[in-house]
Amino acid sequence: MKKVITTLAALALVLSVASCRETVDNAQEAADNAGDAIENAADSAADAAEDAVDATGDAMNEAGDAIENAADATGDAIENAAEKVEDEIEGNDDN
Repeated sequence: MKKVITTLAALALVLSVASCRETVDNAQEAADNAGDAIENAADSAADAAEDAVDATGDAMNEAGDAIENAADATGDAIENAAEKVEDEIEGNDDN
């Protein structure tokens, strides 16, 4: 009987160690999965930040072009107005 009890105790100890080992393996796998998820999230955040920087640069370039076009149009309008004033003055000088 003593041998049976000792055998059962040893068997219980072996099963307990095996169960703990499985728990450790599962915990390691969960940690690895969490690490992968964090890495993927970081990559996504970096990609989003890069896209935002690119979009901001594009918007600044477009704004610069719009300002340049507006300045050109303003310059043309001033030149046209100056020419009209000059024509009026020259026309009045002829009278």
